[in-house]
Amino acid sequence: MTDAAAAFADRLFDLARAGDAAAVLDQVDAGVPVDLADAQGSTLLMLAAYHGHAQLVAGLAQRGADVDRVSGRGQTPLAGAVFKQHDDVIRVLLTAGADPDAGAPSARATAEMFGRSLPGE
Repeated sequence: MTDAAAAFADRLFDLARAGDAAAVLDQVDAGVPVDLADAQGSTLLMLAAYHGHAQLVAGLAQRGADVDRVSGRGQTPLAGAVFKQHDDVIRVLLTAGADPDAGAPSARATAEMFGRSLPGE
């Protein structure tokens, strides 16, 4: 990857963390891979979920992002949202078909560690 491409990707990851749905989704619609991942294996969806951006999570899922893709830490976007207690993101991911038992620890196991349950359970 060239320096310019790496800088562009880094900017997209920052935009996903910030929840700039319009900017990220415009780039995905223009051809950026929806499952673009950083060096730690975190996708745009993972970063948006972990930082509580339900609108961006929904937009990425609608565009085919893998809602169960495991990061380099073995975590799924759903487990990250459970850990951060982003209930709106949890609901979006479950509606998009995220598996509460994927990853290690799974979203279900993460919820249990904190004495919580997943919405609908």
